[in-house]
Amino acid sequence: MDKSLGTFINPFTDFGFKKLFGSEESKPLLISFLNDLLPITDKIISLEFKNIEKLGMLEEDRRAIFDIYCRDEKNHEFIVELQRAKQEHFQDRAAYYSSFLIQDQAKKGKWDFELTPIYFIGILDFSLASFPDNNYLHFGQITDIVSKEVIFKKLNFIYIEMAKFKKQESELANHLEWWLYFLRELVTFDEIPNEFQGDIIEGAFELAKLANMSYEDRHAYELSLKYYRDFINVVDTAKKDAREEREIEIAKTMLEEGFDIKIIAKITGLTEAMILSQRH
Repeated sequence: MDKSLGTFINPFTDFGFKKLFGSEESKPLLISFLNDLLPITDKIISLEFKNIEKLGMLEEDRRAIFDIYCRDEKNHEFIVELQRAKQEHFQDRAAYYSSFLIQDQAKKGKWDFELTPIYFIGILDFSLASFPDNNYLHFGQITDIVSKEVIFKKLNFIYIEMAKFKKQESELANHLEWWLYFLRELVTFDEIPNEFQGDIIEGAFELAKLANMSYEDRHAYELSLKYYRDFINVVDTAKKDAREEREIEIAKTMLEEGFDIKIIAKITGLTEAMILSQRH
């Protein structure tokens, strides 16, 4: 096994996410995570995985979003997504795909329109512009804009902004935060920390351990990791190019205003040669 891969899989890869939360052997882990996350009185006892294709997922979505669609013993339905990069209108997209679950509950013949609850859960490796505060967890339902009281409880949107989850081990306040800490730090561990011994998350470590996997699974993970690294590189390059374009525009303006080349270079971070190349 390639030691450069580390001891545990990266949970933000397609393979890693499905291994930890989307496989038959990982059902107890997903149940634990959902019970910690959701403000529900009756805890989830069992889950059944459903076919995500029935939601009409587009192929272009599959490149950046990894989905789990499941139903519990009370027929409550869940979409759990991991998304690595910002997507325009992501919350609109969440509402759109949740609407498939609403329509799917329609019964043939006489039906009184009673619905069972639907939960869309987004684990996001970025921050949403609609939530400028520092809170990493957001729970949305349909509310009265005046009284702020919930008027419809069966359509629920939960967003976890991992970029805002900054807590260290000594600051973790509940079991959900232990899960988030596990997801964020998993690839940095060489062994299972003592703090997780005896906890259900210890089972997640065992599933995530590369040494416990078959040759086929390790190969599938390596391909998934390569895709993840390529994806991150593309995103980082795009961000770098966008920053450079902004700096070039600033340099052009400063040149027109007669600023000294050295001052422009210090402010923008561009080389003097790059700045001089912008002169007409």
